[in-house]
Amino acid sequence: MLRGLWSAASGMAAQQLTIDVIANNLANVNTVGFKKSRPDFQDLMYQTISQAGSITSAGGQVPTGIQIGMGTMPVGVQKMFMQGDFKETKNELDMAIEGKGFFRVLSNEEELYTRAGNFKLDADGNICTPNGDKLQPEMAIPTNTVSINIDGTGTVTVFDPGGTGTSLGVIKLYTFPNPAGLFSLGHNLYRSTDASGEAISGTPGSDGVGTIAQGFIEMSNVDVVEEMVSMIMAQRAYEINSKAIQTADNMLQIANNLKR
Repeated sequence: MLRGLWSAASGMAAQQLTIDVIANNLANVNTVGFKKSRPDFQDLMYQTISQAGSITSAGGQVPTGIQIGMGTMPVGVQKMFMQGDFKETKNELDMAIEGKGFFRVLSNEEELYTRAGNFKLDADGNICTPNGDKLQPEMAIPTNTVSINIDGTGTVTVFDPGGTGTSLGVIKLYTFPNPAGLFSLGHNLYRSTDASGEAISGTPGSDGVGTIAQGFIEMSNVDVVEEMVSMIMAQRAYEINSKAIQTADNMLQIANNLKR
């Protein structure tokens, strides 16, 4: 009887984790460049009472055997890097990545990566994130700049009051063999890991790397309806597992009351 109690308890813990992940997804539904997460679970070990294929005393073979599961456990919470919707802002420093790739920024002397393209200018004219992390490679916008043009290949051109254009360089994008293996640091930033593989530098629009759309930002890829449906399923699963615990408890109570 205790086996059922612990199995149902593991189910309740699993659904609690699911709700935690869904809540974080919904909290970031309007976060620029946010990528939703999905929990993955697997069943625990089994108690084998009768082995399938074993030979009986009468010389027959047991066709299926008896194995009783011990519940479930989380094995991972995976980031889902599907494209989010684009929102037009007409801001010259807003950039959205159409396709694969990440921007590289320098944060506390560490190279990190982001999909959020809502960039700003600091006091020195450097393109940086709202937290002040500088876009790599660094390029300073001159103080007499009238307008900034960033084409799909990442080439940054600035125009002075006389209409003369000057190319400042190219914004590189970076891809990973396994982006789901990136380590999330918060603030829309990711760090490469052994699981993600090393960052691969690429020019926007070539070798499978996405292009850059100026004047747009990529919104969260969270689907509110999908998350609400998942929340209902997790809530019902949590309730069902709690009923299993109550049922096991009632059966133990019946057994305890056999001797009065």
